[in-house]
Amino acid sequence: MDTWAGVAQAILDGFNRHYTLFRQYSREGKECFARADWARAAKVSRERIQGYERRVQETVDRIQREFPSVANNNELWPRIKIVFIGKLMDHLQSECAETFYNSVACKVLHRDYYNSEYIFWRPAISVQYLRGSQPTYRSYYPESDGLRRSFLEILTSFRLAVPFENLRRDLRYLERALLDHRSQGWKAQPNFQIQVLGTPFYRNKGAYIVGRLINGDTKEPFVIPILRNREETITVDALLMQQKDVAVLFSFSRAYFLVDMEVPSAYVSFLLSIMPQKSAVDLYAMLGLQKQAKTIFYRELQHHLRHSRDDFQVAPGVRGMVMLVFTLPSMPFVFKLIKDRFDPPKTVSRQQVMEKYLLVKNHDRVGRLADTLEYSNVAIPIKRIEPALLDQLKEEAASSVEIDGDMLVIRHIYIERRMEPLDRYLAQASKQERKHAIMEYGNAIRDLAGADIFPGDMLKKNFGVTRHNRVVFYDYDEICYITECNFRRIPPPRDFDDVMSDTPWYSVEERDVFPETFGPFFFADQKDMAQFKKNHAELMTAAWWRQIKDDIEDGRQADIFPYRQNRRFKHRYG
Repeated sequence: MDTWAGVAQAILDGFNRHYTLFRQYSREGKECFARADWARAAKVSRERIQGYERRVQETVDRIQREFPSVANNNELWPRIKIVFIGKLMDHLQSECAETFYNSVACKVLHRDYYNSEYIFWRPAISVQYLRGSQPTYRSYYPESDGLRRSFLEILTSFRLAVPFENLRRDLRYLERALLDHRSQGWKAQPNFQIQVLGTPFYRNKGAYIVGRLINGDTKEPFVIPILRNREETITVDALLMQQKDVAVLFSFSRAYFLVDMEVPSAYVSFLLSIMPQKSAVDLYAMLGLQKQAKTIFYRELQHHLRHSRDDFQVAPGVRGMVMLVFTLPSMPFVFKLIKDRFDPPKTVSRQQVMEKYLLVKNHDRVGRLADTLEYSNVAIPIKRIEPALLDQLKEEAASSVEIDGDMLVIRHIYIERRMEPLDRYLAQASKQERKHAIMEYGNAIRDLAGADIFPGDMLKKNFGVTRHNRVVFYDYDEICYITECNFRRIPPPRDFDDVMSDTPWYSVEERDVFPETFGPFFFADQKDMAQFKKNHAELMTAAWWRQIKDDIEDGRQADIFPYRQNRRFKHRYG
């Protein structure tokens, strides 16, 4: 075997090992759900995320060991790429294998070689109509088989290994929910069918059967959440058929699903048909293939820069003390760099900030923490950067940027979905919007606490409002685990001197938190605070936080649903 073929095969071997392990981790979702082993499910998710970089490094090490000439000869890589393309014909994860190739090559090549001759700047293999060993989805025909019979076949086809608490009741609820969803005058067309993806989606304490309802020219989402009960049974919790509900289920602020996919591109194509407002970036990420999401986003960014004229600019809003944030107005994302020096009173280090972002990546985000795409060596045309931003980058993040000809190269950057900062949103919200946002603000803090996350800096500027009017936290430099905090009440003053003192009359250790002092962080306006207290007054008591901490330490995981309570059958029909 010549050097080109040997290196190409080594890279493909590395990817195949990665994806084999990826599927093994994903299949564990079913076992964890059956055993109600939520701690193991969280560990599996973390190991799956971390496994990619390990396989990449293993492959780089193998190439340097077996083919040392390649590490010192960049000119060999165009031929290696051609040979690698030939090995991807009919490969069922070819798009992901191309990304893996890029990850390996970019660890060996200098960034001057990051172009389509040396790496997959654009995809080389089409993923349309790939055929796996089994069909991607199964079809059911309610008109001929009966609606309830179709639901029975769908629920039992996955062999979930845990008995239903009351299958007859669940079938009745599903049938009723589908009939309630139909508009007046609905009529079955000759192609009326329910198509269901071949493997369930697992996350947190739920399993999700994901499909679509076809009738004539319409395609509607069809998602059945199934919950594990304490009595070692399972229950159908809802039927989600509105695009907004399913979009929230697949939100960027939630943990990745564990789902076993032989042909991931087929799953993404299916999901795009029921969530057209989503992008392939969103869906590859939510399926746990975050590196593929990064590849697609970077391609889209480069394409967008060639077909737009607006410039990168400093992000509007309150200036960050730790992160330098900028935007390209025509794209719905923000770009975040860690500053060289942090404004007082911030005392964290650069390494600690990176560790916080990694914590969020590996943790259950419960719909309240924004996911990020992390990049190295991103090149941006200097002519597309506003002077004020360029000055800030040079002054405040000089160690992270380098000018290379007519390009600004950013050595390390985080990219996340742009949201309206909560403080700016409230400044222009209507009365009803304000009321909802205040409720959501408290809900976000509750959900984070239930997921063992203490936000630290809970100022409203650190929360954003999504397009679905959900409040999400996105400032991570002070977050920590709830279990690391010591929640205390403020002891009463001993005398008048204590009351008048500029310093606390009580001891304060590093991990001490005093929820009674949260009020000014929440709302200075009395009306807003009164509205907040209607539903969330206990968030300013040490007792509430200590109870949450005790629950987490005792292994009691909070129930946080990725859909509205009024969608649950127990509220609709119970």
